[in-house]
Amino acid sequence: MGTLMIVLSAVTPASSVFIIVPGVIALAGTGSFLSFVLAGVIGLFMAFVYAELSSAYPTAGGEYTMIGRTLGRFWGFVTLVLVFVSIVLIIAVVALGVGTYLGVLMPNLNAQWVGVATIILAGVVAALRIKLNAFVTGIFLGIEMLALVILTVLGFIHVERPLSSLFTAPQILDTTNALVPASAGLIMAATAVAIFAYNGYGAAAYFGEETQDAKRSIGKVVVWALLITVAAELIPLTAVLLGSPDLVGLLAAPQKIEYFLEARGGHTLTVLVSLAIAVAIFNAVIAIVLQAARLLFSSGRDKTWFGPINNAVASVHGTYASPWIATIVVAVLAAAACFIDINLLLVVSGTSLVVIYALLCLGAIAGRRNGATANGHYRMPFFPVPAVLAFLALVYVAYQNLLDASFGRPSLMATLAIMAVAAVYYVLFLARRADWTMHAPEEIAG
Repeated sequence: MGTLMIVLSAVTPASSVFIIVPGVIALAGTGSFLSFVLAGVIGLFMAFVYAELSSAYPTAGGEYTMIGRTLGRFWGFVTLVLVFVSIVLIIAVVALGVGTYLGVLMPNLNAQWVGVATIILAGVVAALRIKLNAFVTGIFLGIEMLALVILTVLGFIHVERPLSSLFTAPQILDTTNALVPASAGLIMAATAVAIFAYNGYGAAAYFGEETQDAKRSIGKVVVWALLITVAAELIPLTAVLLGSPDLVGLLAAPQKIEYFLEARGGHTLTVLVSLAIAVAIFNAVIAIVLQAARLLFSSGRDKTWFGPINNAVASVHGTYASPWIATIVVAVLAAAACFIDINLLLVVSGTSLVVIYALLCLGAIAGRRNGATANGHYRMPFFPVPAVLAFLALVYVAYQNLLDASFGRPSLMATLAIMAVAAVYYVLFLARRADWTMHAPEEIAG
């Protein structure tokens, strides 16, 4: 249960609804409902993939260990670099949102310095004992779920249009602010962002070494985290789209969820919910720092870098049993990233998830064939169908991003550039080193 609380906090459904969902609505209009439904289906397939791989390798290395053990050392290291860069930048993106929601009480806050303060405070909490982190994130998670319940109730008690309209007649605004049909291409392009909104359920593997009977329980945690996340994001989105008093006003509003809250709940409720979202964002920063620190810790324990660096990031605090130096490194890097332009942060981290997911799908298939996942206690249903369908969907999403010259294509290029740098490091330093070893759960226990 503690692991589930931390994982859901890393997903942070409320932050996704208030920060990511408006972007999907802006891109696909009411077609955002279908985007989130499709993303939920892909997410379920990916949850099966994550569950199978994480039950075989419930280690702090997460995707890095899973892919390295199933696809080979090269792809493992490329994944390590890609995940670490992305996760540090995501911490900065999320933390920068705190100032926006605190601004309802304290206008003119400097978003960058608020983000830095958020990350530093979250880093201090993350360096403490994992049980305390589970307790803290559990309380904050309850607060953000309450905000989503309020949003849902406000929408469903003021339904203005039928649910069928979201399936049969998705609409978007044209350049003259007139409602026109949302194209299938836009809905699919928005699906890539919706997948990102659900992401985080696979973080359970990072806490496998601190979870009781991880090999048997981690797979269940992953699947339950995905199911809860889809419900916690899709239901409020549906409520907003059906319950908004003016669809044109909602789609045209720069702050879409705040527009809905003001229209249905009034200013006071909007302020209270905004403060709850600030809490949710802080909670997410704690959970993601926990995740990133364990990834960095795992890489040091595996002797991925150089002697002093490995020893430092692989050290564990004597009292709190946490990777405290790795936590400090992650917090410092993420705080520095707050001063990078937000659009650049989004471009660099935007499509890396598609590549990571695709490698996981291939890893799950390869793991069955080469026996690398034979010791896992979870087996995805209807293997290999979920992995194959998820992989094909991800290829299509990547293709849609390639067609998008404004964001998708630059983001793909940034992802490929990070992978190329990782490949060069591997060839020059790691390929012939015998001391670099990805630890398996039984090796850690020994």
